[in-house]
Amino acid sequence: MTTSRRPSGRQFPADFLWGSATASYQIEGAAQEDGRLPSIWDTFARTPGKVLDGDTGDVAADHYHRVPEDVAIMRELNLQAYRLSVAWPRVQPTGSGQFNQAGLDFYSDLVDRLVAAGIKPVVTLYHWDLPQPLEDEGGWANRRTAELFADYARKVAEVLGDRVHLWTTLNEPWCSAFLGYGSGVHAPGVTDDEKALRAVHHLNLAHGLAARAIKDVLGPDTPISITLNLHVTRAATDAPADVEAKRRIDTIANEVFLGPIIDGAYPQEVFADTAAISDWSFVQDGDLELIRVPLEVLGVNYYATGMVKHGTPAGGDGTPGPDGHRSSPHSPWIGATQVEWLPLPGPHTAMGWNIEPEGLVELLVGLHERFPGLPLAITENGAAFYDTVSEDGRVHDTERVAYLHDHIDAVGEARDKGADVRGYFVWSLMDNFEWSYGFDRRFGIVRVDYDTLERTIKDSGRWYAELVRTRTIPPIEAAATL
Repeated sequence: MTTSRRPSGRQFPADFLWGSATASYQIEGAAQEDGRLPSIWDTFARTPGKVLDGDTGDVAADHYHRVPEDVAIMRELNLQAYRLSVAWPRVQPTGSGQFNQAGLDFYSDLVDRLVAAGIKPVVTLYHWDLPQPLEDEGGWANRRTAELFADYARKVAEVLGDRVHLWTTLNEPWCSAFLGYGSGVHAPGVTDDEKALRAVHHLNLAHGLAARAIKDVLGPDTPISITLNLHVTRAATDAPADVEAKRRIDTIANEVFLGPIIDGAYPQEVFADTAAISDWSFVQDGDLELIRVPLEVLGVNYYATGMVKHGTPAGGDGTPGPDGHRSSPHSPWIGATQVEWLPLPGPHTAMGWNIEPEGLVELLVGLHERFPGLPLAITENGAAFYDTVSEDGRVHDTERVAYLHDHIDAVGEARDKGADVRGYFVWSLMDNFEWSYGFDRRFGIVRVDYDTLERTIKDSGRWYAELVRTRTIPPIEAAATL
C-alpha cells in the first residue's frame, strides 16, 4: 500500500493558482499539417537510436485535432490555469521571414477557448522545438537564433495580446544547452562543449530580447517569466573535495542562468571552471543588460534531488546524473570535472528519479532567502509511473497521487517558511511523448491510449480536481472514490 510521508488537510489561500502544463511537440501531433515544418525534435526522433522504440511526435496525443475535448477535460479538472507552449515551426516554419497564419490561428483559437472556459493561459514561447533551418545555421550556438527568437516573440505577442495571463520565454534552458549540445541525448544531438556554452549565453540573451519585445508590444507592465529546472544537489560529505564537487555542479546547473537573468552577471566561477573550453568571448558588451529583465514570477520545475562526491568525471563513464534523459559518454556537466554522481535510495519513479519532497522545500526556501521579494511558481512537478487500466476502467495511479500529495504539501511548508509561492502546475495534463524515452514513460493525470487516442482521467486527476475545488489537500486514499 502506498502511504504518505506528510499529513493531508493543508489548506491554500484563495489567490493561489492551480494549473497543469504541457509542451507543443509532446502533445500536438499534426507534425506535417497546415504549414508546419520540421523542428530539431522531428529530425532527432527520426534518427535511428535516438529515441526509445523509434517513437516520434508525428501524432503524439493528437491535441492539434482535439482542442475542444482537451479544454473540456481541463474544465472537468477544475484547472484555473493552463501552461501551454507555442511551436515556433508551426507559426514561423523556417524560424525567420514569413509567418504561418494557420499556426497563429491555432494558438489564437486555443487561447480563446481557454479564456471562455475561465482558464488563464500561461504561454511558453520555447519548449525545445527549434525550427530545423535555424539549427542548420548553428542553432543556439549561433547568436542570430536569439535575435530571431525576439522577432518570433514579438509576433506571438501581437497575435495573442493581453489574453495571455503570463508570458514565459524559455522552458528549462539547461536542457536545451547541455542535453542538446553537451551530452547529445536531446535534440539536436550535438556533443560539443564549447557550443553548449555558447548555447547557454544565447538562450539567456534570447530570454532578455524576447521579454523586451513582448513588453514593447503589450506595455512595460506585461508579466514576464522564465522556467528553470534548478537542481538540488548535495555533497556526500563535508570534505572540501566533495563540497567543491557540489559547487561545480551548482555553478553549471543553476548559476549560469540565475546569475545573468536575475543578478545581471555570470558568476566568475563559471569562467574559471570552463577556461579550458572557452574564453566566453561570445558575450558581447551590453548583453548582460539586455538579459536582465524584471520577472513577474520565476518558474521552478522540480522532480528530484542529486548527490555528488569528488571522483570520476560526471557522465564520462556513461552514468547519467539526475537529468533523467538517458546516459551518454559525453557529460552535460561541462566544467564539473572530477565529480561523481551517487545513487540515491528509493522510492524512485519510472524515470529513475528519487522521490524527495523535502528537496522542494529546500529549493523554494533557498530561492526566497536569496531573492527576497521575487514571486515563485511551481511550473512543473509530477511523476512518471507505469500506469495500467483496471478492470473497472479506471487508472488507480496511487503512487502518483502520493507523489503529488507530498510535493504539494512541501509547497505549503515552503510558504509557511516565507517563500512567496504563487501557484502550482502539475506535469503533465496528459500522457505524451517523453522526449528520448518516447511513449514509454507516462506523466499525465489524464491517460492517453496511443492506439485510440482516447482520454481517461486517472485517479490522480480526480484527486487534483478535488484539491483545486476545495483548496485543501485530500487524503491519498480518497482518490479511488472520487
